[in-house]
Amino acid sequence: MAFSYHNYQPTNNTTDTFGIPFTFTAQSEISVTVDGVAQTGLTFPSSSTVQLTSPVASGSLVQVRRTTSLAARAIDFASGSVLTEEDLDNSNIQVFHAAQEAIDTAGDSITLTPANRWDAGGSIINNVGTPTSNTDAATKSYADGISTAAAAAAVVAANAAVATATGNIIPDATKLAIHPVGSQYTLSDGTTTDYSAKHYQDAAATSATNAGTSETNAGTSETNSQNWAVKTDGEAVTGQGYSAKAWASGGTGITDTAGAGSAKDWASDTTNQVDGTEFSAKEYAIGSQAANPNGSAKQWALGGGASYATNTTIDGANYSAKYYAELAASNFDSFDDKFLGAKSSPPALDNDNNALIDGALYYDNVGKYLSVYDLGTTSWNPIQAGASAGFAIAMAIAL
Repeated sequence: MAFSYHNYQPTNNTTDTFGIPFTFTAQSEISVTVDGVAQTGLTFPSSSTVQLTSPVASGSLVQVRRTTSLAARAIDFASGSVLTEEDLDNSNIQVFHAAQEAIDTAGDSITLTPANRWDAGGSIINNVGTPTSNTDAATKSYADGISTAAAAAAVVAANAAVATATGNIIPDATKLAIHPVGSQYTLSDGTTTDYSAKHYQDAAATSATNAGTSETNAGTSETNSQNWAVKTDGEAVTGQGYSAKAWASGGTGITDTAGAGSAKDWASDTTNQVDGTEFSAKEYAIGSQAANPNGSAKQWALGGGASYATNTTIDGANYSAKYYAELAASNFDSFDDKFLGAKSSPPALDNDNNALIDGALYYDNVGKYLSVYDLGTTSWNPIQAGASAGFAIAMAIAL
């Protein structure tokens, strides 16, 4: 631990005041350095702190140091004078402080180790002179000069070696490196025959190019295959048609397009014409689009319009099978209410257990004759002999 200085290293950018953890006799003895640069304009907020003119940057090394003045003795004692405690203290404090500073200076200096070696403690040594003896310490610039000279000497030696590398070495090396592509060489030993590195490099480059082309083609084929399978935002390959998915479920160029339409739309679309002119199988089966002039199978079975009403025409002129069936049933019921069929006795009600109507007929299978009902007299009257049964029936229907 130092006696006459203390080091600080702030961790923020706002610190400008530092403590003085040692004693001093005058503010002039206190100095502050920041990263080795002496600071001026020091102020002393208290007897144990010193303040700089501005905050110190984070991570800077701040050293607060005391330097006792030794230009003169603090107390000059005179013979016969009164010896006071204060004079003795002041004189001893000067000596004590100077001793502390000397100890710190010695502790911060290069020391001699037990192995008789100077130890700088890992610090850089400045202001070393140029060596003149083999045992002198050398500066960095001196060592760099030696390295430069050695490098120059190495270059000279290498150039000399290259200059002497004549005969077969360079020609053989040239053959190994850049002999013409596609042409074999024979080295100076007369037996070694092969192709140059340039030849193999060219062959490798060609193979790499071919491989790249194959990779590109494979990538294109992969993309095209995928497009033919699932692309729905246009043709799978421009000018060649649409994907399987587009034809199956729809896509740009297929949906609502003349001469096209997806399988899904042809099967189930009940809101539009599939290709602009025709309707889907579902529309023809159960649809009710007003744009379909022919009507669906369901409409022809049940009735026209979106509600399949039996009293609505299918194509503007004809009605559904249900309509005609109901009409036939109604006509049959009307006929059944007029001609009651064969009876063994005059009936009191019609076949639906409703009241008899005027002109109703029945065939008496006992007397073998037709009778007509007179609503005015509420009686059955036999038709006179000689009138044919067909005539009687026709007359009843007409009524």
